[in-house]
Amino acid sequence: MKLLDQVRTKIRFKHYSRNTEKTYVSWIKQYILFHGKRHPKDMGKVEIEQFLSYLATTRKVSAPTQNQAFNALLFLYTQVLGISLENENISALRAKQRIRIPVVLDSEEVKHIVSQFPQGVYKTIVQTIYGCGLRLSEALKLRVQNIDFAYNRILIYDSKSLNDRTVPLPQKLIADYHKLIDSNKKQHLQDLADGYGTVEMPYGLAKKYPNADKEFKWQYLFPMNNISKDPVSGVYRRHHVLESTFSRNLKKAVTKSGINKKITAHTFRHSYATHLLQAGIDIRTIQELLGHKRLETTMVYTHVVRELSQKNRFSPLDYL
Repeated sequence: MKLLDQVRTKIRFKHYSRNTEKTYVSWIKQYILFHGKRHPKDMGKVEIEQFLSYLATTRKVSAPTQNQAFNALLFLYTQVLGISLENENISALRAKQRIRIPVVLDSEEVKHIVSQFPQGVYKTIVQTIYGCGLRLSEALKLRVQNIDFAYNRILIYDSKSLNDRTVPLPQKLIADYHKLIDSNKKQHLQDLADGYGTVEMPYGLAKKYPNADKEFKWQYLFPMNNISKDPVSGVYRRHHVLESTFSRNLKKAVTKSGINKKITAHTFRHSYATHLLQAGIDIRTIQELLGHKRLETTMVYTHVVRELSQKNRFSPLDYL
């Protein structure tokens, strides 16, 4: 088996996302080409440092991008080639870390942008992201069974942090979810009648439960309008709404709103955390709701709230 195929196989065995697979394979391929197509097992600390330094000095990539490349190489050596880099003390010229303050919307701005969406699935998605503080990928991958009406919660599985968690179910979305699920049920029955109706299963559950992929509870909450071919399995099925499709609709809504901020789907997650903090919710609870591994990641919102405080916003010009 070719090296990059080994990488793909190992990534899928560990249940990493397809985006991670594409990213890691790309960095490993660039690393090999940078060193004249030498096999990674014949290279090590020196070559890794040279590549990382090249990214920082010549390509001038950001610190997160350089770290991403480093993580891909760590995965290659430790998980695929079985070569430990633990004691190598790899040192390279590091890209400068930019400290960014996340863009945050106030409640009225959120309401105004949401109102620009026509009634339908994209509006419900953006409300879900803001109402639950989800990453876009988490929202789009929600299954019907993840909505727990009995206990007023949404279950989030296989998130970026690899820790399952629950978030409160927004009461304003209960009626919309019921309507959406009823509509999805009718579509699913039609798909089954047309010879389709399967859905991509997480982990190795497809083998463990061979018929579960046709069960309605496993279907995506936010399905695509059309049947499409799965690029990995080649099976024709109804996938969830694509990130690019949602982002295109969000961009239209933002443009119509006239709000001149750099707004992405993640902006609504930032706003969720900031608004909870402003409402007096403790930082540890917010950390759990967001699914952050490290408290330091969540602490950025305390800086945002402090910066947004009215008493901290003044200019000497106003006192002239």
